[in-house]
Amino acid sequence: VAALKVGQKLNEGKTKQIFELLDQPGLVLVQSKDQITAGNAVRKDQMEGKAAIANKTTSCVFQLLQESGIKTAFVKQHSDTAFIAAHCEMIPIEWVCRRVATGSFLKRNPGVKEGYRFSPLKMEMFFKDDANNDPQWSEEQLLEAKFCLAGLTIGQCEVDIMNRSTVAIFEILEKAWATQNCTLVDMKIEFGVNVKTQEIVLADVIDNDSWRLWPAGDRSQQKDKQVYRDLKEVTPEAMQMVKRNFEWVSERVKLLLKPQASSRVVVLMGSTSDMAHCEKIRKACTSYGIPCVLRVTSAHKGPDETLRIKAEYEGDGIPTVFVAVAGRSNGLGPVMSGNTAYPVINCPPLTPDWGSQDVWSSLRMPSGLGCSTILSPEASAQFAAQIFGLSDHLVWCKLRASMLNTWVSLKLADKKLQACSL
Repeated sequence: VAALKVGQKLNEGKTKQIFELLDQPGLVLVQSKDQITAGNAVRKDQMEGKAAIANKTTSCVFQLLQESGIKTAFVKQHSDTAFIAAHCEMIPIEWVCRRVATGSFLKRNPGVKEGYRFSPLKMEMFFKDDANNDPQWSEEQLLEAKFCLAGLTIGQCEVDIMNRSTVAIFEILEKAWATQNCTLVDMKIEFGVNVKTQEIVLADVIDNDSWRLWPAGDRSQQKDKQVYRDLKEVTPEAMQMVKRNFEWVSERVKLLLKPQASSRVVVLMGSTSDMAHCEKIRKACTSYGIPCVLRVTSAHKGPDETLRIKAEYEGDGIPTVFVAVAGRSNGLGPVMSGNTAYPVINCPPLTPDWGSQDVWSSLRMPSGLGCSTILSPEASAQFAAQIFGLSDHLVWCKLRASMLNTWVSLKLADKKLQACSL
């Protein structure tokens, strides 16, 4: 690791310090501390090794979110106890997202039983103000505060973006933890405004202080910081148990980056004249992290060969979606669909002259065939990804982040347009 030119300390919190990087303007070093606190640092203790555990956890979580397509401040892990991030001005709000009612929610909402499930997720905001114990805020209070950070005023558009993003981030991490049979009960995150791009990004850290995590959905097995908050007295033995829990999480969190299932899209084209169309399918598959194979075969001119290729991809046990690309009369999709139990998607490249006639060979099928028809090559790859997303959380996470990013870009486009027309 090349030595960093570390400049002055920009900020210090209960569990970390932020330093400027002299040779990398716009980036900062986030250094974790071996300190664990509860109740706004009413209780605080040194926990040897916590910095490394927290840094490992947060780096894995941010990597998962980043690879899914969520915009974050995280750049890369630098050392055991520090990571590099984009320099942000922090929005002083903790965004809390809940799937299961527990903790402070029950105190504030008497009569609700622990374990009540929120669907849709329950969103809450707390203003970061230690002196007043981080009071809960309404959206109206946040709007009226008129925060301006890195030149960006936090208005309705920005609040909506943070709200939506928090839900998407929670759902992605919930889906990932479910692969380890862990329930993500609730979590808190913070956003910042990137000083270079003026973009709202997920910032700060997400580690074992940020969430409640119940293996098998069982509170008595909780692995998060709540264990420390609940201690009657802080003894060396108790701290060892807390540390073991934190280590368990930091080991498990690495598994969230591993795919749960293998998958593959096999694109069959009637002739190489359809190559450009097929390349679009392959490119889109790659963006979802799905391997894509291109083959040439004609069900009209060489049906025996088509069925041999089909058998080749059925024989190795890798879950496969076939995409049939045949212009003119599509025999390829129907023949495949009638002879395999795997999903088949027709994606015919239609030409302006005969397209409106040709499409019927993909739409009107003999009975007993279940193939779908999707005309856009990108959309056919997306549909294959949605099929694989049912069993592979990494593919699902990319789809979920992509939905969020589409929504955010529409929101920003609308804001820009309104600013022009005012």
